[in-house]
Order: sequence, then structure tokens, then C-alpha cells
Amino acid sequence: MDERLKKLVEDSDNIVFFGGAGVSTESGIPDFRSEKGLYHAKQTYGYPPETMLSHTFYVNHTEMFFKYYKENLIHTEAEPNAAHRALAKLEKAGKLKGIVTQNIDGLHQKAGSQKVYEVHGTIMTNHCEKCGKPYGLDYVVDEKNCRNGVPKCSCGGTVKPDVVLYEEMLPEDTVAKAVKAISEADLLIIGGTSLNVYPAAGFINYFHGRNIVLINMAETPFDSRADLVIHEPIGKVMNLDGQEDIFKEKAGR
Repeated sequence: MDERLKKLVEDSDNIVFFGGAGVSTESGIPDFRSEKGLYHAKQTYGYPPETMLSHTFYVNHTEMFFKYYKENLIHTEAEPNAAHRALAKLEKAGKLKGIVTQNIDGLHQKAGSQKVYEVHGTIMTNHCEKCGKPYGLDYVVDEKNCRNGVPKCSCGGTVKPDVVLYEEMLPEDTVAKAVKAISEADLLIIGGTSLNVYPAAGFINYFHGRNIVLINMAETPFDSRADLVIHEPIGKVMNLDGQEDIFKEKAGR
């Protein structure tokens, strides 16, 4: 772990992490807005990604939506990277009180984190729009359960991912818990996000603690507000692999 960040973590007992797509790029999942992100990559679908990930497109072009969704947003082979693992260790040590993530990939939970607030939803859970029956990711990706690529419930209804699309509201309860966690933190670590996506980016305005750390490869509109800014890969900055007990003594005070 970066020594400057390590010192701030050692001096804090209520840390919250706020993260975006850049947290998962080291797991092989492309982000959206970087040079190699989904929004800049060559598209073969006939529509821009922002349009295809909207509620209107989902309703009017359901088959095309699921084609894009399955080919670009689902990465079942992805594994947690050093950043995910470090956050899970900080939570286990009693340092980290919550993760507020804009990601939908479920990698924080796969790494062992428990207190994760997914403000943009998740690919891991789905529900029938007709009867409300819940389904897991395996059901959605299994073409035996689909009609022209669209997953169908046993009742005949369409199985919709629990992902927040453009034009949809963020989950109210999750947002309330995320804002509460940020407002109570003494250290806010922001990582892998351009801080250009609202309303989620506005959550950091609820922070009233001591220090803000911002870890992102590119500059953000909030760099000037941070006490520590690091423009390096977040997995490299936060890496705690092989340092299982680094914060054990302080966590047990």
C-alpha cells in the first residue's frame, strides 16, 4: 500500500470507499469513459452505448438490449483484483465501514466484502417484471431460458437485470445507506471514478470527515478538494497482498 495512504488508514477508524469502473479494469472489465472504454470502442450495434443502456431502449428494443448487455456488461470470468482484496481486508480489520460502488459486477462481494452499497444495481440478481420472481445471473446467461436472447420467467414474463439503466431512479434505500455511511466517515477513499456521473458523484458532498484520498489514473473535477491525490493504478496503490495482519493491532484497540 502507498505509504501516504497507509498512514491515513492507520489514523482512521471509520473509512468509507467510494469507487467506480476503474476499480475493476485490473480484473479485465472495461470501464466506460477512458480511451479504451466501452463508450469509445468501435461499436457494431448501430446505437451508442448510452442509448442502448436506457430504459426506453430496453422497452422498445429488448432483444438488442440483451445482446449488448450480455456481450459487454457480463464478465463471469472476472476475478477480484488487489484493490478488491485490500478493501475486504480493511473491512475485516474493522477499519472500513462500507463500500459505495457504481459498479454492477459483484466483485467486491466475491472478494469477501460484506457492507457494499451498489448504487447502480448489480448483474448478480434479476427479477421477473410480471410476477416478481427472483433469478440469479446463471439463469439469465443460459440461452435455454431465453427467447431470442431475452430471458423469460416460468410465467412468461421478461426477466430484467437489477441494474439501474439511464432514465431510471437509483435505489432509494441503497442511496440512503450510502449517504449515511459517507457522512459518518472520518476518511473517504475515492477510487477508479471520473466523478462525472451524477447523482452518484454528488454523494461525496456529504462527507464531513478529516481526509479525502482520490486515486484515479486521470484527473477529476474533485482533485483540488482531496488531501491526497494519486494518479496510479488503484490495485498498485492499495495492494495489501501478503500483509494479512498489517492493521490487526490498531483494529483491536
